[in-house]
Amino acid sequence: MLFTYVMAGWEGTAHDSRILSDTIRNPSNRFPMPPNGKYYLVDAGYTNRRGFLAPYRNVRYWLGDYRRGSGPRNKEELFNYFHSSLRNVIERTFGVWKARFPILKKMAPYPFGIQVRIVAATMAIHNYIRMSNLTDALFERYQNTAVEDENATEQQYPIVQPDNEQAEMNATREEIANLLYSRR
Repeated sequence: MLFTYVMAGWEGTAHDSRILSDTIRNPSNRFPMPPNGKYYLVDAGYTNRRGFLAPYRNVRYWLGDYRRGSGPRNKEELFNYFHSSLRNVIERTFGVWKARFPILKKMAPYPFGIQVRIVAATMAIHNYIRMSNLTDALFERYQNTAVEDENATEQQYPIVQPDNEQAEMNATREEIANLLYSRR
């Protein structure tokens, strides 16, 4: 439940996939791309690309969907179930961060540069608390709580990328889904 990278400072409205794409393209941002064979989990608002693994689209995804109904019925749902379970750690991390620093929910009218520094500073403090192995009520409260991303969307804003990158990650996702389903 740690932050590994922060890109704060986009003014106005921009979709996460655009911010990610621009961040990756600019070497001065020093974005930590995962090594070959590793990847970041991303939500359905992103497309699969090298280093970024999205769930199957138009297939049940949220943990609550599985609690209210039957369990996963096919390999795509099983993959999405595990993907959602892993991504839930990300959502819980943001939950702890926002709960600890209420200023983030209603940012004071500081100059924009100060607001950007507040975001980065609170993430650094969050990581320090987590890495210090202190007993912390917020981390304990969010440890095993399912949290759904209130900003999640199925709306598509694809990142422009070579088709071979998308095909490579689609094949990786398919391989993982087949392996999970075969061990069921």
